[in-house]
Amino acid sequence: MTELVRKSAAELGELIASGEASAVEVAEAHLDRIAAVDGSVNAFLHVDRETTLAQARGVDERRAAGEELGPLAGVPIAHKDVFTTADMPTTAGSKILEGWRPPYDATVTARLRQAGLVILGKTNMDEFAMGSSTENSAYVTSRNPWDLERVPGGSSGGSSAAVAAYEAPLSTGTDTGGSIRQPAAVTGIVGMKPTYGGSSRYGVIAFASSLDTPGPFARNVLDAALLHEAFSGHDVMDSTSVDQAVPPVVEAARRADVNGLRVGVVKEFAGEGYEAGVSARFNEAVELLEALGAKVVEVSCPNFSYALPAYYLIAPSECSSNLARFDAMRYGLRVGDDGSRSAEEVMALTRAEGFGPEVKRRIMLGTYALSSGYYDAYYGKAQQVRTLIKRDFEAAFEQVDVLVSPTTPTTAFPIGERADDPVAMYLADLCTIPANLTGNAAISVPCGLSDGLPVGLQIMAPVLGDDRVYRVGAAVERALEDRWGGPLLAKAPELVEAK
Repeated sequence: MTELVRKSAAELGELIASGEASAVEVAEAHLDRIAAVDGSVNAFLHVDRETTLAQARGVDERRAAGEELGPLAGVPIAHKDVFTTADMPTTAGSKILEGWRPPYDATVTARLRQAGLVILGKTNMDEFAMGSSTENSAYVTSRNPWDLERVPGGSSGGSSAAVAAYEAPLSTGTDTGGSIRQPAAVTGIVGMKPTYGGSSRYGVIAFASSLDTPGPFARNVLDAALLHEAFSGHDVMDSTSVDQAVPPVVEAARRADVNGLRVGVVKEFAGEGYEAGVSARFNEAVELLEALGAKVVEVSCPNFSYALPAYYLIAPSECSSNLARFDAMRYGLRVGDDGSRSAEEVMALTRAEGFGPEVKRRIMLGTYALSSGYYDAYYGKAQQVRTLIKRDFEAAFEQVDVLVSPTTPTTAFPIGERADDPVAMYLADLCTIPANLTGNAAISVPCGLSDGLPVGLQIMAPVLGDDRVYRVGAAVERALEDRWGGPLLAKAPELVEAK
């Protein structure tokens, strides 16, 4: 493995800016790494070497012409296949969009290009972001670089696997119920869910519009903050975009200090259902925060226990509405259009063939919850619970600056173990869902190993308190790396080149 792919995004940016390496050389090193190991990892759905190198040459030419470029100019990035890209296919992991090439870039995509990041390709994901393992992808199951027989999380599992396998120093994801934080936790990297509306949803193929939040993956907290800053901010094309400045996330990541901060341990995120090793690493992280000067208190958020059932009424309801657009009439797959069938028959045949089992399951759940006679009993009640969870957060943040919990109740589970048990699969998002229901900022950072597999620490902050989670996350990261003698990812087994 060339030394370039081991370097952080910040280091690569400095090397390229100083002229010690070109953007083309850095891109080639990562493309070679993808060619060597992605046959085993299955992180990518689409890689186009020529398009990638053309982007890298463009960055080198801009710098040679004297253009002032940002700190990530020339740094490669893997891009989740839910963001539209005018020069690459966008499938959202579904057969119904196989081969579809969008006519425009998502706002996040456009901002990556403006910042000079070089898009290596599109990463695998659970179909329409519905899942916690990438096993729901219509194309391939991504694998965890720590153990290729285990999942890399989901729905952004391809993005987390790419970063953990050193195929890219950075990647993008979307977090609807934990789909950035959960895969980051189980692959031993950093994953951040910004405040809802802090990053634009324009050009993100919708799952649940009141929950979907684009965010960054990286191998360290500073790199995540740099990427967060690069693609976030107000967007007039997104009606839910927050019209405020991006919080000072990079400054907070560099500060890495928790002295005097009040840290709340969520009482409800403990007990039955948590692996012993996960609980042990979490408790050690809390003790570390106290040793670093934080004041730790236990906080009760009683309505958090209702977050999972509320989410699985709200998210499927929104998905059933959003996915109605895939009607075989406008774009994507069309089945049975031989002139003998009505539009309704073609639509039914197309959706039956184009959608996978989990997507169908959620469409049916959501349609039922929104149907006449059941709307108030199910969807309406779930929205009321959402308000109660919001009040729990508000009450907690009157006492503390941030809340902490395990990111997931377990480490990465074996591929296939939960495939036939949707409820067990949904429990992977037990700790992450509350922050999605209320729009709060939350991050997952590595906090140790359990039986040789990574464990994540989740840090949650109020809306627009994104800088707080970076400050705390960076402090934990710095202290643990001093203890471990380097990053946790360095303890992962080396991948053998794919045959």
